[in-house]
Amino acid sequence: MRLSDAGKTSSASFRPKKRFGQNFLVDRNILSAMVERAAVADHVVLEVGPGEGILTKELLLEGCARLYAVELDLRLKDELEKLSAADPRLDLIWGDAVRIDYGALSPFPSKVVANIPYNITTPLIWRLLAFAPNGLSYHLYMVQKEAADRLAADRDTKERYPLGVALEVMGKVTLVRRVPPSCFRPMPRVDSAVVEIELRRNFHLMKDSFWSDLLHAGFRQRRKTLFNNLKDFAGIRDWRPLLDDVGLDLKIRAEDLSGEEWLKLYSVSLLCLEDRGFSDR
Repeated sequence: MRLSDAGKTSSASFRPKKRFGQNFLVDRNILSAMVERAAVADHVVLEVGPGEGILTKELLLEGCARLYAVELDLRLKDELEKLSAADPRLDLIWGDAVRIDYGALSPFPSKVVANIPYNITTPLIWRLLAFAPNGLSYHLYMVQKEAADRLAADRDTKERYPLGVALEVMGKVTLVRRVPPSCFRPMPRVDSAVVEIELRRNFHLMKDSFWSDLLHAGFRQRRKTLFNNLKDFAGIRDWRPLLDDVGLDLKIRAEDLSGEEWLKLYSVSLLCLEDRGFSDR
């Protein structure tokens, strides 16, 4: 695989903005490893936060069929439009990646590869999971190491949180490698990590807001039990029989449940709502 001048910047005068979460990946070895891991040849790919186009160039050189690059910072427009003009496979999309209408993309991407702006990691991944039924089943991200640990956290750990549960029941999360601050410009104050997400099942869950609401309600106050967090959620006043149906102790906390137990709780909750005439939610 050929490599671009990954260690160089397009403009010596460009200053990344903290509010955009801009830390540009400039290490050639990390770039090479990410693109090889993603195996993007002949795939339609989505990139979020291309910045100065360093990863963008490598994805194009690797032979992707088409590349959508979503960028918010219009100061990067001239540099990215040069890449787009030179390669018709590159489509630039300007706007907030959390609010873009990805459903309108055609052909639709099957993979997303990105050095995610750290301040949108969780909302962006939640947003993109909804498009698994459309074919977006592979994700490879550079994120903060702390965020990567949370995405892959097992039950009974303090890092466990709603998105990690959702990923567990939909597929597999792999922490590929740790990445030090020196691989970025400007250098962040924390370590980063490459995380791989492969979605294989339960795609329908991300189309149901009740699933997301249930998870977030359960984790609302981490020091409280699941039973106390769910009091009156969805209009269900007494969660004792539902927790009992799943075989859960009233003293259990949200982080202690396995993905399978969350799915069972979701199912019995839906049945309860349907029995009470709230099936349309």
